[in-house]
Amino acid sequence: MFFKKNKNDDNLIKIGALLIHAAKIDEDYSREEEEIIKEALLKICNNEKNIDEILIKAKDLEENSNQILDFTKEVKNMDNKMKIEIIETLWQIIYSNKNADMYETSLMRKLGGLLYIDNKTMGDIKEKIKKENSK
Repeated sequence: MFFKKNKNDDNLIKIGALLIHAAKIDEDYSREEEEIIKEALLKICNNEKNIDEILIKAKDLEENSNQILDFTKEVKNMDNKMKIEIIETLWQIIYSNKNADMYETSLMRKLGGLLYIDNKTMGDIKEKIKKENSK
């Protein structure tokens, strides 16, 4: 689990918006990417009842925002293990279509810096997810 169950929905909405942003950056937001996002949010909140509402609000937030800094604040305050899980989810979204374009890799480099994840860790996670998705 990414963080305690009692965190409010606003945190989930922001994290969802970040994941949606990554999915949309290549201008090909697929059903598979949406399912990955939904599964990640379910892990976080562990409450299936309001997950669709959170996803709708996250989409709205992402569509009406012009920067990712608001989305990264919640993740930045998590412990390193939780950040890594979010980064893994982001790479899963990106590699769900089997490749990463220049916009997606640029986003991940930027997120690595914003979330204080070193380049080696980012590269290791990327290769792990890439290998898993090539099977």
